[in-house]
Amino acid sequence: MSNALAPANNLMPEKFANPLRQIQGALAQPAVRRAGPMALMVGLIGAAGLAWSALSTPPQKTLFAGLPDADKAAVTSALTAANIPSHIDDGAGTLTVNEEDYSKARLLLAGQGLPKAAPGGYAILDQLPMGVSRAVEGERLRQARETEIARSIQEIDAVAEARVHLAVPESTVFVRDNAAPSASVVVKLQAGRSLSDAQVASIINLVASSVPGMKPDSVTVVDQLGALLSKSGDGGNDSGDARLRVQRQVEDKVRQQLNALLTPLVGAGNFTAEVQADVNMDETSATRESYDKNGILRAETGNWTGNQANAQAPGGIPGALSNTPPPASQLSTPQPATGVPGTPAVAGGPAPDANKQSDSFQRAYDLGKEVSVTRAAPGSIKRLSVAVLLRDPDKGRRTAMEIGQIDSLVKSAVGFDGNRQDQVTVISRKFAGADDAAKDGPAWYDNNWLPVLARNLTAIVIALLVLLLGVRPIAKVLMKKREDATPALPAPGAVGSDGVAAPALDADGNPAITVAPPVSLEQIAASRSYEEKIGAVRGFTRDNPARAALAVRDMIMADAKS
Repeated sequence: MSNALAPANNLMPEKFANPLRQIQGALAQPAVRRAGPMALMVGLIGAAGLAWSALSTPPQKTLFAGLPDADKAAVTSALTAANIPSHIDDGAGTLTVNEEDYSKARLLLAGQGLPKAAPGGYAILDQLPMGVSRAVEGERLRQARETEIARSIQEIDAVAEARVHLAVPESTVFVRDNAAPSASVVVKLQAGRSLSDAQVASIINLVASSVPGMKPDSVTVVDQLGALLSKSGDGGNDSGDARLRVQRQVEDKVRQQLNALLTPLVGAGNFTAEVQADVNMDETSATRESYDKNGILRAETGNWTGNQANAQAPGGIPGALSNTPPPASQLSTPQPATGVPGTPAVAGGPAPDANKQSDSFQRAYDLGKEVSVTRAAPGSIKRLSVAVLLRDPDKGRRTAMEIGQIDSLVKSAVGFDGNRQDQVTVISRKFAGADDAAKDGPAWYDNNWLPVLARNLTAIVIALLVLLLGVRPIAKVLMKKREDATPALPAPGAVGSDGVAAPALDADGNPAITVAPPVSLEQIAASRSYEEKIGAVRGFTRDNPARAALAVRDMIMADAKS
């Protein structure tokens, strides 16, 4: 029995040994070969339909991702009511709309307050179940604080979204193990907006003030492009950033003054101005002391001696002689109070003492003292260069007097100073391409209808290529096979190979319906060839079915008797 079953087991691997040959054999079957072109044509038409649907459908853009089911239903209903088609991806859970309807859908949903924000901030604490651990409670509190700080930052006009991450270490009783808390802020700015240094400092101080023990230096602010907005330390006025910032502020101020001056005079868009300011950022400090040449006597110490050689000692009897009046006085040149004989007296000084012979004094004088401290703050302009280009009118040109008047106005507006070697240049020229741009408007490739037209044209071209290169050759092959399978009709009245005359054709080219004459037994007997006898027997059987049945019966009975 094992030998008998062995061939059957060997046939199984041979049957499935070559799948390619099996597929070729299946395709070589007549039925498959006849249906192959039709199946290929249907496949090509389906591929063309898929390409058309893929290219004719506008590109989708994600509107929201990760919405709960309630918000998905509310958003979908609002979009359907506004005739905005939407699609929900079941796998990713995203809600998408057409790219051209994205802004409209956002505005519509924002006006209706959709989607409703999930509970955040301190509302998370209301959903805190009972019996949670202290760690979970601390994490929930930190998350609530982060959400509240992020909402406060989003109130700034230039900030679209904000996320805050707080790193608050656990409190400990050991002072040396205490670590300062820190925070990281990621802000997503509005399109075309930026944060000034003052706004960044405000965000830093807001976050630092919201967490106990946090210092402003421990807060990091980053935008959506990864640019670091917060800076550690101010860097001083001598840093390059401070120099550039002050220079930019001075240039912007001068440029605004020129715009305010020239716009009413020549009109908006008819001039352009550029300013280059050389700002002195050096901080100088000077101290000066000055003294009065003539001092003021503060203290005097010394002595003097007198000459008694010619002096008359008092004498006589007290009484009459002593009461004698002195002799008449005589005028004399006043002497200085220095005690040195022969020295002229100082005008306005004290009268000389006749008895004074010499003196020795030590005098101390207070001199006048003046201290002046001058400190020049940085930011002064060392040199200013201004260039103004005016647009010539459509007809004619500006006169030299007009340009000179504008030059004088510009110098007065920017604070021109010749001692600083300032330069102000004003010229008038034709603007290149201004008229053509105003007449032509936006370029043709900037129109909104161009992507839609290109998408539809591409789909049409692909469908035509499929029809011309795929369906049309297959249809030709099918028609050719059908013509080959259909036998050609002979000419009317012509005799075919079987000796039977071809049927006549009607006016439309179709075979005419004719009634053949009845066939008799004499015609069967008179037939000469085998084909003619067969044709006559067929005609006799057709005309006389009963007699043909009797003849067949007689033949069968005769064969049975024999």
